[in-house]
Amino acid sequence: MKRHFYISENLDELEAVEHELEDQGVATPQIHVLSQRDADIQNHNLNEVEAVLKKDVVHSMELGAIIGVVAAILVLAIAYFAGWTESAAGWIPFIFLSIVVLGFCTWEGGLFGIQEPHYQFKQFQDALQQGKHIFFVDVTEQQEMILSRIVEAHPQLQAAGQAESTPEWVVEWQKNWQGFVKTMP
Repeated sequence: MKRHFYISENLDELEAVEHELEDQGVATPQIHVLSQRDADIQNHNLNEVEAVLKKDVVHSMELGAIIGVVAAILVLAIAYFAGWTESAAGWIPFIFLSIVVLGFCTWEGGLFGIQEPHYQFKQFQDALQQGKHIFFVDVTEQQEMILSRIVEAHPQLQAAGQAESTPEWVVEWQKNWQGFVKTMP
């Protein structure tokens, strides 16, 4: 899947584009609007970006986890090569320490990430501060033509680039979850 970004000032047009995409088979979890005017997004019944996803928490936690894995391996390697694992305690304290180091690095990554905008949204900070809205759509190769045709019909949408998308299995899970929630009493 590929993520396409567009900038617009007109929420009515974004609402129309979202409905047209949904009518053509693009699922709601594939369509998002990022804005600093959350109340306006809700009034237009647009699929807004969740607050936690506006920040770089997930991406930073992943980076923290990678650092944590390296640090945990380093803890285990130092314990082994220093001969500390030959004591009566053996490997147990060092395995626990490596787990704590991994968890701490992952947690710290999340704390750093909560202070930063999502890495894909940093480029749009100026537009957001000017009151504009970022419309983005995750599409499969089969949906590329649908998106192109609909976007061409809306000249006020300004193309703003492409990026990596949410994995397709996540989008499928979100669609299934929405269907499940709708059937609940």
